[in-house]
Amino acid sequence: MNKQSQNWKQVNKRNTANLAVWTLAWTLTMAVVSFGPKFIWGNDATLSLIAILINTAIGVGMILANKRHLNGLDELYRKVQLESMALALGVAVVGGLSYSMLDVANVISFDAEISHLVILIGLTYLVSTVIGLTRYK
Repeated sequence: MNKQSQNWKQVNKRNTANLAVWTLAWTLTMAVVSFGPKFIWGNDATLSLIAILINTAIGVGMILANKRHLNGLDELYRKVQLESMALALGVAVVGGLSYSMLDVANVISFDAEISHLVILIGLTYLVSTVIGLTRYK
């Protein structure tokens, strides 16, 4: 294996680990923001605002880590990721707005929750990535 290929693998591994750390940190701060007011600080608006600002800052770090990860991928993996993200974005916009309209028009008997949309986006991204990687093998 040549040195350039070995170096790319090391960079890719580091970028993937970095993205995983940022994603975990963002997920943990999201949990703190979600459950903190009820279980930790008793609905104190100032502490909630601070937690949300921290979560947002870590979210920006996660976005930048994701961008760095994507920029470090080779052309094939970048293509698979781009296609998966495009599909997930389309499902988010079309599916999310349709879901919201179902709620507004009282067609569904429950409230349209953002968590349902996040799950749909995540599953769409995951499935389309697996299909893309399988298709291009």
